[in-house]
Amino acid sequence: MNKAIVALMLALMCIFPAVVTAEAVKLGFINSITGPEAPIGENLTNGVILAIEDLKEKGINVDLIKEDDTGKPEKSMAALEKLATRDKVVGIVGPYTSATSNADAKMAERYKVPLLIPAASKEEITRQNLQWTFRTSGTTGDYATILLEMASKLGQPKTLAILNENTDFGVSAANSAKAVAEKLGIKLVFEEAYSKGSPDYRSTLAQAKAAKPDLVFMVSYVADAILLMRQSREIGLSPMAFIGAGAGFSVSQFASEKEISHGIFSSTQWTEDVPWGNSKAWYQRYEKKFGKSPTYHAACAYESMMIMGQAASTVGGDREKLRQQLRTGKWNGILGEVSFTDYDGYQNQRKAQMLVEQVQNGKHETVWPSELSAKKPIWPFPGWTK
Repeated sequence: MNKAIVALMLALMCIFPAVVTAEAVKLGFINSITGPEAPIGENLTNGVILAIEDLKEKGINVDLIKEDDTGKPEKSMAALEKLATRDKVVGIVGPYTSATSNADAKMAERYKVPLLIPAASKEEITRQNLQWTFRTSGTTGDYATILLEMASKLGQPKTLAILNENTDFGVSAANSAKAVAEKLGIKLVFEEAYSKGSPDYRSTLAQAKAAKPDLVFMVSYVADAILLMRQSREIGLSPMAFIGAGAGFSVSQFASEKEISHGIFSSTQWTEDVPWGNSKAWYQRYEKKFGKSPTYHAACAYESMMIMGQAASTVGGDREKLRQQLRTGKWNGILGEVSFTDYDGYQNQRKAQMLVEQVQNGKHETVWPSELSAKKPIWPFPGWTK
């Protein structure tokens, strides 16, 4: 090549340097954006927004395709099919509820697309020998264990009542609570699976009261959690402790109902008080951006998208390679160290460090385990304010 031409080319490269742009990673996100579970779904959406920002800071551009399943399994399955076939995403984060997640897990196996479930806790989801489904969320067994073990150490309860919604999440959580209670020598004296969204639970609560349980274990989403506690107050149900399996009991909407939320315990997978991944700063950032406090759902969705984005950025759109990355990788963030392993009949399941929050004066406070707590638990239940 002529030396003059070469010199000209070099000069032009200095004036107009080449711009190298990494190809965007195409991912899907399924969530309850509208519908009855939207108040919690909003937390997942917000967590993912922060993750996309942080991935971009790492040089990972994500082409995110969002789908709203409204909390219905049939819509969630249709969304996953669209993402896997028409949109050809390399991986999917979501959905939210246990019913939609359980349905989508089977669809992910069919279409061979990695699915990372951020918050659904039904035990059976990762106990079906599925190779393409991974779960960041802890299980209902984890929820029940941390709550009942805490209660046993604080108050030595002898009896238990369970009120759960008759959904995938509710039934799994109730079964988990019964199994853990039996191991701890706590006798089940009342159990009722109620229809989600009922207008009146007084009759059920009155029956629970008549059984005189030391503990009342409830499994509900937001609207039912608030109504159950309001009507518990009305009929004077006042056990040694009310314990809620995360979900509706863990959101600020519930905590703000001060006349019925004070002293209520709920299981959780993350709080601002944990020493992992600069969680305090992440909490403050979330509050500043969205004007409200994050729940564990937001943290789990954030970490799930961070993991999926980082893993997907290395595989060039190859789903099988992404599956292997998720299968063998380890990540550190606001949930601590995350890896997906097989144990106790689970496949591709994260071993979650569970915590317990208690609503104290309208705010969720981390109270258990003691080495991770910010406040001391109020025990026993302080009774209803007039």
